[in-house]
Amino acid sequence: MNQKPRELTWKELKYFCKIQSNPSKNKSNELIGQDRATESLTFGLLMKEKGYNIYVCGGTGTGRTTFAQKYAEKMAASETIPQDICLVYNFENPKRPRLLRLPPGMGKRLKAEMKELIERLSEEIPKIFADREYEQRKNDIVRILKGKQEAIIKTMTEEARKHDFEVKNSNTGIFFLPIVDGEVINEEQFDSLTQEQRDIISKKSESIQQRASDALREIKEYEKVTKKDVDDLDYALGLLTVGHHMSDIIQSFSSEPELLKHLKAMREDILENLSDFILGDSDEEDAIHALMPWQSKKANDDGLSGYKVNLMVDNSALTGAPVVVDYNPSYTNLIGEIEFDNEFGNFSTDFMKIKPGLLHKANGGYLILQAQDVLSNPLAWEILRRALVTEQIVTEPLREYNTGVAVNCIKPEAIPLDIKIILVGGSFYYDILYTYDDYFEKLFKIRADFDYEMKLNDTNIAEISRFVEEHSPLPLDKTAIFKLIEHATRLAERQDRLSTKFSRLTEIINEAATWAKLDNAKKVKAAHVQKAILKREYRLNMYEEKLSEMIEEDTIMISTDGAVVGQINGLAVLDTGDHAFAKPSRITATTYMGSAGIVNIEKEADMSGSVHDKGVQVLSGYLGQMYAQSFPISLSCRICFEQNYSGIDGDSASSTELYAILSSLSGLPIRQDIAVTGSINQHGEIQPIGGATFKIEGFFDLCKKRGLTGKQGVIIPTRNVRDLVLKDEVVEAVKNGEFHIYPVSHVNEGIEILMDTPAGVKDPYPFNTVHGKVYRKLRSYHRKGTKNE
Repeated sequence: MNQKPRELTWKELKYFCKIQSNPSKNKSNELIGQDRATESLTFGLLMKEKGYNIYVCGGTGTGRTTFAQKYAEKMAASETIPQDICLVYNFENPKRPRLLRLPPGMGKRLKAEMKELIERLSEEIPKIFADREYEQRKNDIVRILKGKQEAIIKTMTEEARKHDFEVKNSNTGIFFLPIVDGEVINEEQFDSLTQEQRDIISKKSESIQQRASDALREIKEYEKVTKKDVDDLDYALGLLTVGHHMSDIIQSFSSEPELLKHLKAMREDILENLSDFILGDSDEEDAIHALMPWQSKKANDDGLSGYKVNLMVDNSALTGAPVVVDYNPSYTNLIGEIEFDNEFGNFSTDFMKIKPGLLHKANGGYLILQAQDVLSNPLAWEILRRALVTEQIVTEPLREYNTGVAVNCIKPEAIPLDIKIILVGGSFYYDILYTYDDYFEKLFKIRADFDYEMKLNDTNIAEISRFVEEHSPLPLDKTAIFKLIEHATRLAERQDRLSTKFSRLTEIINEAATWAKLDNAKKVKAAHVQKAILKREYRLNMYEEKLSEMIEEDTIMISTDGAVVGQINGLAVLDTGDHAFAKPSRITATTYMGSAGIVNIEKEADMSGSVHDKGVQVLSGYLGQMYAQSFPISLSCRICFEQNYSGIDGDSASSTELYAILSSLSGLPIRQDIAVTGSINQHGEIQPIGGATFKIEGFFDLCKKRGLTGKQGVIIPTRNVRDLVLKDEVVEAVKNGEFHIYPVSHVNEGIEILMDTPAGVKDPYPFNTVHGKVYRKLRSYHRKGTKNE
């Protein structure tokens, strides 16, 4: 080797928090480290024009919903309280309930006064109509009718007898029976008469029937007059009571024209249906009902529901615009529903059974929903989009919306919609809506992106310190705060960044506080935080331990000492969702004469992803530009991830694969006590990869279990140094010289570390270098191939 390779010192392996500044003591609703999201959210809330709804985009645990709610509440506090929403009976069209929008609190007052009015009228109206004077006056009117009826029937009876007919009254009408020789005859007797006698009787019958028709018509006219007289009496008496109670109500609501119109219509309807307030029957009422069937015999309790008020939205308790957060935005929860009663298979409903939805409750304010919840509820997005496009809330049965077939049902008036929707979700759902819904771009013009990380600076450190102190069940020692900040850099996977997954930090704080309580400690210390982190990992790393056991038992073959030609240790990261860890893999390469080029065995077995395939193609480009400038490459090469049964993707092993190929071609062995990760481009430059921290820790754990020799280590891209946030035990091992981490920026650096031989400089390649040996091997393949031809 030309010179000793560069190693990272223990101080470069993580961020060491030693900030001496005290945590911020000022509680703030500002988003910590989310300047872009703050500006977007604030601007979106200020924009009141149509279409400026907000999609809050970001990962879970970053406080998207919490801060969206706080910002909306802050904005709503200074805004106008929206009107109350009421539905009332439509006396002109009962199937079309009327909408009343009233000042905040008036709806509640109106509902209470209508309830009190109905109770009072239900109590006082029966008393008025049960009064002896009223009964006497009504009986006098009925008595006149009865007298006229009797006089008409008497006159008609006398006239009938003159024509030899007897009058008989029944429930079905008046009948005339012929009299012969002073006796009333029946039908059989009539048939036994002579034809002449029957003709005479029939002729007389026609005359008397005409007279009977005139008499009945006269009786009906008297009945109409009597009914009107009774109605006028009832109206006059009712007007005194109803007018007395309603005049004050009408006067108190005179500032609302639509409500005033409804109250006047209600007053007239009450006066026309006073019988609905009369409860109970009497023998006299039964008699009157028999005589005058148009007169209601019994009050109908359901008839009073038309005078009630369906207070859909009561904003009396608000101090500003409403802010509603919901996690179940189903069809009925969004726009409300119409309930039905089922009596013996017959469905019935009325305006009082119309229930409000989220759009009603948040109207005039803000509604915060989760994108996943909206898209997973059938028809939820469609109904939300329709409401935003039309700016109306239309409550209709789900069956009618689904099928388009009109249901014989009440249809309340559409309610004007003035609302700001805040949809919270990840970029996945945003892309779905943006791609597949033409209206989405027009309706959600503001996107507020929550970053998963923030810069590590004094301001953000102070804010996180304040945050963890506010959310800790116990006081925090300064060392505990430092440990939490260091853990925040580990979650961000960068030394110069802090994670914005505040939910994860809150979990660690609470768990650390629990461990502190178990130790009877009054403060949470760094040891408690570290224990909480380790115990959390222990709960999640069962699969990692099983894999580690298989490597220890040599079921999965990984070497950590010696040197082997064409064999190298690569590193891959497995992510189970809530836990990520590294899986060491043995990568082998075989080379021989031929023209197949580099063959990726994983690809041939349909176990390779497109990115990994691309990395293999890059290797061909590198070999070509390095060795095929004066002759074509005649090479067959097979590369393989040994004991890989679940597939592979990504290009982070492309440099590793190249080292194995160069080892196979040069015949120089590769150190097995060093694992490698890093992507390569066609010029041999090492590119950064993801999961560097987990990859180093994965190989370190394996070496530690087998015994640290002081020579083991990992090669990583130089550009990944800032991404290292290693565990303390790895840092300590590096500090003690028991483990090594080599940053490389070019493949030549890695070659010299792994093969303990100079890489070599081009034009020409020295004989005793890796590139020189590879060049000569490829040239010999070409010559032999040409000679064989």
